[in-house]
Amino acid sequence: MIDEKLFKLSPEGLSLIDRKKALDSYIGHVDCQSKHFLGYQNVQTLNYEEDIKGFLNFHINNIGDPFVSGNYTPNSKAIERAVLDYYAKLWNAKTPHDFKNPESYWGYALTMGSTEGNLYGIWNARDYLAGKRLLIDNGNEYKTRKHRTKYIHALPVEGNPNAYTPVAFFSEDTHYSIIKAMRVLQVPTFYDIGKKFYSGQNPLNSTGEWTKEFFEVPSLNGNGGPGAIDVEKLTILVEFFASKGYPILLCCNYGTTFKGAYDDVKLIGEKLMPIFEKYGLVNRGVIYDEEGHSDVRNGYWIHVDGALGASYMPFLEMAYKQGKIDSCGPIFDFRLPFVNSIVTSGHKWIGTPWPCGIFMTKVKYQLVPPDAPEYIGSPDTTFAGSRNGLSPVLIWDFLAQNSYETLINRAVRCENLADYAEEQLKIIQEYHPEIDLFVERTPLALTVRFRKPNDKIVYKHSLSCETLLINDEERHYAHIFTMDSVTKEVIDEFISELKQPDAFDTGEKPAKGLKGVLQKAVFLSERGRGWR
Repeated sequence: MIDEKLFKLSPEGLSLIDRKKALDSYIGHVDCQSKHFLGYQNVQTLNYEEDIKGFLNFHINNIGDPFVSGNYTPNSKAIERAVLDYYAKLWNAKTPHDFKNPESYWGYALTMGSTEGNLYGIWNARDYLAGKRLLIDNGNEYKTRKHRTKYIHALPVEGNPNAYTPVAFFSEDTHYSIIKAMRVLQVPTFYDIGKKFYSGQNPLNSTGEWTKEFFEVPSLNGNGGPGAIDVEKLTILVEFFASKGYPILLCCNYGTTFKGAYDDVKLIGEKLMPIFEKYGLVNRGVIYDEEGHSDVRNGYWIHVDGALGASYMPFLEMAYKQGKIDSCGPIFDFRLPFVNSIVTSGHKWIGTPWPCGIFMTKVKYQLVPPDAPEYIGSPDTTFAGSRNGLSPVLIWDFLAQNSYETLINRAVRCENLADYAEEQLKIIQEYHPEIDLFVERTPLALTVRFRKPNDKIVYKHSLSCETLLINDEERHYAHIFTMDSVTKEVIDEFISELKQPDAFDTGEKPAKGLKGVLQKAVFLSERGRGWR
């Protein structure tokens, strides 16, 4: 535990001896916790110090668009562009980035984790579907424009008052950042619209009512299932709202936070595209009130939250093609023409000392930015203002050190270790015949979930805990992730602790330290949310 008294600051500051004592104690704490770390999708064994330490005495800021250097020259945008090219090729997007080619990719390195990418993707989707003006329509004007950009809204569509009111869909296993983004950006969900305007018409409920079970799209086999979205139920809901003239905003998961589930994005597109065609949501005309301006765009947006999976699963697919593994996940990337945007985290599969990530879309989906500030000499096309310029350097350093083949083998090793952890956890059941340990693993996930152990074990291994309601039974789960820093020896040590008679809680209290947080966060759906 950290002795917080060592870190108390005074107006005089701290002496060199006191600073060293405090920092040494913190390093000791982090080092100890990292050696037993199992509960979250982070890599704890990092190797950046030698290459990166020389940058720590500089302020490196990537403010503005990554493809326009701007006036703040101590940036790492050249390195950022190399990282973006790498991910564009990994995700089968059209490269290189070319502002004049609407089909080519555009993206940027996130200062936050995938939460920022989700916020930005949903913001872009909201305005795209609401008929705001596209960046591509201005040619290269945006690079020299010195005045503030005025939003231009599409003219109303006669006979369809809902034409520019996006409706959001996401599953019950979606991370809470998606829900938060919808609230912050004021994007109505299908539940919001259904409850307000279509009382008694819920196509999934025999009573027609929009009850709390339909706050999100159900996951396959409910909350006790593997965690992927129920495509058939999604299809029914989407058709109901598409028939009313609403454009569709869908957030898919590629590696859910708690269960590690992969939504079948390819199957989703195959089911939904005929519906979009049927109700005029493909290549619909958008007409503006200024100078007769118009364009053609789609009335749907499919965003993929691949915080972990979008970085990891491409290498598992390569391993499958090489015969190193028996199966791979569903296609999720830009090979699917209906995918609009993808986000992934850098601090998960790659492993970095702080949160970061990558957002990617296509040039043709970019919106005119809210401002074109002369001050920075670069268009304000990202979510943040100042952006951490060290993050792309870290990601680049990792990718420069690791070939595709190295990452393929890494993916296979982590997958095999997840298999091993699952087997060992099932054996543990024999040591606790009086209770069900709920050992479950979604296919190809790097996480295994099970009954929550006692608080001492939770703290030692930094376990993430969730309470799920399954068949009217409240179950208290924890899970482990077999990331690259996890070894078989760490798993074996963990398993030996779980064999002890007092290893598991059978009460209904939340994990230590979370009680107050849960009481304050009741406005969020708590099922299957995990950590970002």
